[in-house]
Amino acid sequence: MSGAGNDFVVIDNQSGLVKNGAELAQKLCDRRWGVGADGLLLVENSTVADYRMMYYNADGSYGGMCGNGGRCIARYALLHKIASAEQRFEALDFVYAANILGDRVLLSMKNPTGLKSNLMLRVTTQKTKAHFVDTGSPHVVIPLRKGVLDKLDVVTIGRRLAHSKRFGSTGTNVNFVEMGDDKLLHMRTYERGVEAETLACGTGSIASAIVGNRIWKIESPVTIIARSGKKLEVTFRSDGISYEGVVLSGPAEVIFSGSVDI
Repeated sequence: MSGAGNDFVVIDNQSGLVKNGAELAQKLCDRRWGVGADGLLLVENSTVADYRMMYYNADGSYGGMCGNGGRCIARYALLHKIASAEQRFEALDFVYAANILGDRVLLSMKNPTGLKSNLMLRVTTQKTKAHFVDTGSPHVVIPLRKGVLDKLDVVTIGRRLAHSKRFGSTGTNVNFVEMGDDKLLHMRTYERGVEAETLACGTGSIASAIVGNRIWKIESPVTIIARSGKKLEVTFRSDGISYEGVVLSGPAEVIFSGSVDI
């Protein structure tokens, strides 16, 4: 499945057949020797919601919450009659609500936490202002002046920042954003665990929308143009300090279905 270009292998694991999601993710997500994906999503049983989502990055690390993955698994659950068009699923001890409208999924997210503004980070040869926020996953957002985004070496710079000692042993995701003339935010993301640039990032879009609101005064709803060219929309309520009622919406598409010998 693809969530605006962020792609996933999705498996119904309510039977418990998959015992080691981390190992399977490494095999299936390999783009040369496996199916190829940014991550693996497992649908598992839950006692508090319609089902539980387990998400593993391509390198086998546990990914925690993934916004585009959450939207994809919600549509998968509807298509496979695991849940209705209005559903709830568990991920990382939190229950998320999703509403599916055709191939578009609206996902209510956790309130962002840990917002830190104006961190000085070395991006290239000089330091620049960056912002940090946890939107279910940790994200650094670096605003850029117009005309820089397309030329940026996202992988080299992103990898260095993602694993900087400043962000501890777990690291962080890194987003580079620029505001277009149309007030839309254009975003590129380096994702930890995938260890590459991804074509979209849901929790990164939320982080970028919050930073766009803080520094460029872009009001909700904020439209994000992912590297894939697909649009994600982020809505929220804010008193100028904190953010709540965050909803991430965008396409969630089935690319192909099949079977694999695990």
